Amino acid sequence: MASAIIVFSHLRWDFVFQRPQHLMTRLAARHPIVFVEEPVHDEERTFLHTYSPAPGILVCQPHTPVSQHGFHDDHLPHLQKLMRQVVRDYDDHIAWFYTPMALPLLQELHPRLVVYDCMDELSSFKNAPKQLLQRESALLKVADLVFTGGPSLYRAKRERHPSVHCFPSSVDAEHFVQSLDRANSHPAHKDIPGPRLGYYGVIDERLDTELIARLADAHGQWQIVLVGPVVKIDPASLPRRDNIHYLGQQPYQALPHFLAGWDVCLLPFALNESTRFISPTKTLEYMAAELPIVSTPVADVADIYRDIVSIAPDAQSFIAACEAALLATPQEHAEKVGKMRKVLAATSWDTTVEKMWALLASTPRRALTPSETATEKSDPAASINLVRQHETPRFVKTAIIGAGPTGLSAAYHLGHDAVLLEKHSMVGGWCRSIKDNGFTFDHAGHIMFSNDPYVLELYELLLGSNVHWQNREAWVYSKNVHTRYPFQGALYGLPPDVIKECIMGAIEARFGSAGKTAPTPARANDCCADGGVALPGAKVASLEKRGPANFEEFIYQVWGAGIAKHFAIPYNRKLWAVPLTEMETSWLGGRVPLPDLEEIIDGALQPVGKPMGPNARFGYPLRGGFQALVSGFVPHIKGTIELNADVAHISPRQRTITLRDGRRYQYDNLISTMPLPELVRIIGDEAPEEVREAASGLKHISVRCVNLGVARENITDKHWIYYPEDTIFHRIFVQGNASPECNPPGGFGITCEITYSPTWKPLPVSGQALIDRCIQDCIKVGMFREDDKVIAANEIDMPYAYVVYDHARARNVETIKSWLAKHDIILAGRYSEWEYYNSDHAFIAGKKAAETVRWVEKQRAVAAE
Repeated sequence: MASAIIVFSHLRWDFVFQRPQHLMTRLAARHPIVFVEEPVHDEERTFLHTYSPAPGILVCQPHTPVSQHGFHDDHLPHLQKLMRQVVRDYDDHIAWFYTPMALPLLQELHPRLVVYDCMDELSSFKNAPKQLLQRESALLKVADLVFTGGPSLYRAKRERHPSVHCFPSSVDAEHFVQSLDRANSHPAHKDIPGPRLGYYGVIDERLDTELIARLADAHGQWQIVLVGPVVKIDPASLPRRDNIHYLGQQPYQALPHFLAGWDVCLLPFALNESTRFISPTKTLEYMAAELPIVSTPVADVADIYRDIVSIAPDAQSFIAACEAALLATPQEHAEKVGKMRKVLAATSWDTTVEKMWALLASTPRRALTPSETATEKSDPAASINLVRQHETPRFVKTAIIGAGPTGLSAAYHLGHDAVLLEKHSMVGGWCRSIKDNGFTFDHAGHIMFSNDPYVLELYELLLGSNVHWQNREAWVYSKNVHTRYPFQGALYGLPPDVIKECIMGAIEARFGSAGKTAPTPARANDCCADGGVALPGAKVASLEKRGPANFEEFIYQVWGAGIAKHFAIPYNRKLWAVPLTEMETSWLGGRVPLPDLEEIIDGALQPVGKPMGPNARFGYPLRGGFQALVSGFVPHIKGTIELNADVAHISPRQRTITLRDGRRYQYDNLISTMPLPELVRIIGDEAPEEVREAASGLKHISVRCVNLGVARENITDKHWIYYPEDTIFHRIFVQGNASPECNPPGGFGITCEITYSPTWKPLPVSGQALIDRCIQDCIKVGMFREDDKVIAANEIDMPYAYVVYDHARARNVETIKSWLAKHDIILAGRYSEWEYYNSDHAFIAGKKAAETVRWVEKQRAVAAE
């Protein structure tokens, strides 16, 4: 049976139907839900009142003789007794907190996980308990996962816990679509004439009651309809007018019927501490009703939905915005509705729960015994199989963690004395391939190119004749046309005004807007930074000449405002998923090519020919996908390869590695290719606090690949295409053109690559919804036809894909590397060195790691003599 989720909530289940109810009713399909409410005062006895409001949900309402409000400490002796009663029926459980005030009850539980779903900054609310901040700090120390209810709240908590995930309020669009039947208005509107301006939700200190009064006074014919319970404030303090109607709390089922009768939806929040971090659930529900929305500038509405919601900072502008909403033309309204539908298509409570559940499922469980205190943080090794703990560790000369291209290269170069540990059932890391209905797909697009003679020799060794070389066809799709890549060198075919902006911007970047010669800025040909095109070594200039403060500034200095506007900024924002101002520029190489204005102008006046030279060709295995290249190492590796070997713990002090299945290895040398934050995590408390803090500060971008195969051949002659504009994917790797053997007869495959980050750019949908979105966008950009039959579709997730070079990266990496070096742990490869590497660099990194091991052994031998 699945773990029960024991929820501690400051909100009652039968109160306003909001985030806790939405999430728990959906999680109940996978887990029994025990929803523990705040205590109710009972003069005579202590008991637990229970009821089931929905399948799989048990609401527990404690009754105690204590008259204090909430989870007050005076309730604890009574609540502890009741909680023992609850836990007795749920041995395997997860503790889920909406209020930190319930944290002392954790000692009565033995949870496998502790979750803090921080939906509001409760300490800012009226009558907040004095202990709340202290309890929250304690909860953040023991929680395994922290969810937040909006971006602003996420930003406030993200530095306080290593696993904070932003899950903004979502919507049950199917429920609220009922409101589109405007004849389906609620009976309470019967005696309320139009126009009606409405709000529903809790009426408390967060509502700007003075604004509501000003709104009612501005137009006596406007009817202000307020639906919801009045709490924490005196009802007598509310403004009273003939055109203000307080209709009290209404059931969730009735809300669409109220929306059906309204003309404008209101978010009239006061701007105070209690609203600083709110993320109103009703915003998206109003959008589902396709009604105009007017709001005060609360952050999570103004920052995200400013192009849909009218934002008004004061009463006068709020009234004006309501007037404009009522007088909007059908065309203006239709434009807003189109944007609303686009937002709604990208989110739902179902999608939110799927993502939350994936985190619950993937987070290592605690292995607590009844004798352990429930407030202890789970050890990194908690899920290790203890059956084999008394077995003698196996000694290995050199252990290598991770059988991606770097680990395979290291094992190949080390010979007999190495053991390669790979947690998956096959080698390759992110260079693995999969098969689906006759198609071969890689984990994102990979190609072979290198100017290093040794790497070229390796290609021949690993593949022999199983290789397919061809001329590169890299393109950009923008303004409804395809242009060759790089964008700035092939402007021909774009709209004239776009070409003009790009050329003028490039001239101004080079010479300055006043015609004076400016210092030569750093320039780069490959602004996509995906390793798809190698950079030539001619015409270079040092980045230090201008020293841009961040990547965004670099883009403007390098290509000018036009190219920045039409390609470099939108594409890189889409690719990196983090603000470009948070990225520094060292990853660009220090010395980069200088494209000249003559080439830019020439590429604008006529079509650019096919790329020439050694970098214009790339290789790819003829058969077997990119997997064939990395699998080519296996017969040449003389040491041992252990598959399904998931490393759970490393002790640098004892020089031991413990696998999830309980096997242990004693090593002399250790090469790690696993992501640096993961390495520090499994080392655990042996790593000093400053090292663990540095690891938690490392940022990365994830990639979700949607692989699609259609029943049509030769759908394009391109190899990959960049999409800076409105598609969910930033790039399509045309898998079917990497090698003809990647396609079954009559079919053709592509890979849509989507970067995401829980912090800055959460994946909007997943599963079938993501696949459907990619198919529709492929049709929109002309890759697919409406009548194409999709015969293969799957997702591949790459949690670690791109290392982010933020301004703290170098300092954090150096802190970690310095400590690991003291313990002779050798870091090798893209994610372990936390560097930007291509696959050819990975081969070299493995070779260098092997050479480092040999050097270390020589030093030891000299020292021993």
